[in-house]
Amino acid sequence: MNDTGIDARSTLRAGDWVQVRSKEQILASLDVDGRLEGMPFMPEMLSFCGRRFRVGKRAHKTCDPVNGLQSRRLPRTVHLEGLRCDGSAHGGCQAGCLLFWKDAWLEPVGDCHEIVAPPSTTAPARAANGCTEEALSSATLSEPSSHESEAPIYSCQATQVAAATKPLPWWDIRQYVEDYRSGNASLGQMASALVFWTYHNLCNAGIGLGAVMRWVYDMFQRAVGGTPYPWRMGEIPLGETTPTLKLDIREGDIVRVRSYREILGTLNEEWKNRGLYFDGEMVPYTGGTFKVLKRVNRIIHEKTGEMLHFKSECLILDEVVCQARYAKCRKLCPRGYYLYWRDIWVERVTQVATQPEVRR
Repeated sequence: MNDTGIDARSTLRAGDWVQVRSKEQILASLDVDGRLEGMPFMPEMLSFCGRRFRVGKRAHKTCDPVNGLQSRRLPRTVHLEGLRCDGSAHGGCQAGCLLFWKDAWLEPVGDCHEIVAPPSTTAPARAANGCTEEALSSATLSEPSSHESEAPIYSCQATQVAAATKPLPWWDIRQYVEDYRSGNASLGQMASALVFWTYHNLCNAGIGLGAVMRWVYDMFQRAVGGTPYPWRMGEIPLGETTPTLKLDIREGDIVRVRSYREILGTLNEEWKNRGLYFDGEMVPYTGGTFKVLKRVNRIIHEKTGEMLHFKSECLILDEVVCQARYAKCRKLCPRGYYLYWRDIWVERVTQVATQPEVRR
């Protein structure tokens, strides 16, 4: 089967209701390593078996941080609303990645209560031998790559993205057609992304008008209540120490993200504060008020599988995720990564916001 053609598309759209198949059905669909089409089914996903959820987005493409955040194509895969990995089978990883779900692991239903058709008693056969729950658990660890390190090497959906996908050039227009037809993005969102990237390229075309064009962009966005130009350079020269601030912020606290201008004053010319990158996708959230989801001090390195321990904790804010609005090679990626925030980029507030504030 050609995984670049129509047969590779998921039959599910954003907003569809599905029921996760039983544990036995899913295990029967996997190979002996606990994978289907290269994508692992992880122990953290077992608790969702037999339950009903709504499709958040069709995961027909995703980003690949291991290889420079390039886009990758996935066959027959979706993300379900709100279902993220809790890291319980992977050393307590706190990244909170949105889970990938293969169509074969799901049964379409009419809504959260009614099944359209009687569920199949068996999942589509994909592997000759299937997988056991014990093998699924064992597959979370890989052998260390060298004898120099005794640290465990983890294997998860995030570390196996390259194995479960194929390259997807940013200029392949079919992906944007599927973004719209799947319900992932509206025509307005797609047009906005296209206009920004065209304007961004003109700003950096070397014609001597970049500064003026960025100023015009900011003036227009200010007038319409939009997002300022998201790729301005930090103000601290390379080699100089970036500032730090430790706040007694805990899970559940309400914080306000500082202004874009204030944050630029904490970044060096590589958009970093003590090694943590401030991405352009974070700019729409500046000035907004959000709840702290958790403090993060460890995540799995997607390239090596090793657990990274942060020297300084950072914050994850509730519903504050990458929307891939400003990136070239991963435009409109549905993966919805949590964004990481330094304490110095936020301030505590006492009044609870009724809903997140995000610029359009």
